[in-house]
Amino acid sequence: MHDYLIQSVNSAARRVPIWPFYLAGAGWAAWLFYLAATGGLGVEPIEALEHRYGKLALQFFIAVLAITPLRRFLGLNFLRFRRMLGLMTFFFVLAHLLVWALLDVQSVARVWADIVKRPYITVGMSAFVLLLPLAVTSNNLSLRRLGAAAWRRLHRLTYPAAVLGAVHYIWLAKGFQLEPILYTTAILVLLALRIRFPVQRVAA
Repeated sequence: MHDYLIQSVNSAARRVPIWPFYLAGAGWAAWLFYLAATGGLGVEPIEALEHRYGKLALQFFIAVLAITPLRRFLGLNFLRFRRMLGLMTFFFVLAHLLVWALLDVQSVARVWADIVKRPYITVGMSAFVLLLPLAVTSNNLSLRRLGAAAWRRLHRLTYPAAVLGAVHYIWLAKGFQLEPILYTTAILVLLALRIRFPVQRVAA
């Protein structure tokens, strides 16, 4: 029964088109922006929008990191969704950054000063920089030019970027807050589940 259920889920996943997820992500980002512009996100709409985009980026990070453990331990194969989830991660990180830089800070000089002087912003910007080459190479042409092995090595930058994003969220939070800790814990657990420990064979 368990194997049949897993096979059914995997079969259904292979038939699901990818493009509606891109539309849904863009639509959700636009809806949040509309809410911020019309007072639907409270008395501090720019800060609320900035935080919403940042949390969505972390949620997509977690989804990306969950794909391999789900396949390894449960047999669920969602690999065909990984590129889309990775690009959506970058999209919301970029949206988070643009809201902060263009709507919140509104000054190139202040943006640079904050990056240099505020450690939590330095950490967040470092995560964004790590994601840039991943977003640029998330296409079949880059995969062919780099080769599969080099492409996979490059895309391991996802791991430190996710950790830096989680640290940025914890550092940003004022006082003890459970939510950033939960996000960080989820990311660290999913990374730990990717570790393959060598199996020692006992001599006969």
